[in-house]
Amino acid sequence: AKEMKPIIDKLITLGKRGDLHARRQAISQIRDVAMVRKLFDVLGERYKDRQGGYSRVLKAGFRYGDNAPLAVIELVDRDPSARGAEDRARNEAEQVAENAA
Repeated sequence: AKEMKPIIDKLITLGKRGDLHARRQAISQIRDVAMVRKLFDVLGERYKDRQGGYSRVLKAGFRYGDNAPLAVIELVDRDPSARGAEDRARNEAEQVAENAA
């Protein structure tokens, strides 16, 4: 998991640069245009004043079965209220549809 931290930090640095060349470099690594759009529009803006250290690695014990080490990677300064927002919106829309029917 600690091998992921430099990759994530370099991608966020590309998002901060924001030019076309940086966007194409990010697409070549991520290969998901929607994720690259979020990287440049949301994360690039969020970390524009931060000088590196965008992610942290939290050890999460060992996996049952093969005892492989587990870790959770999170972005610093993340928005806790945004967690699960898409699912909340979808659930509310389903509730409205059920009540209308």
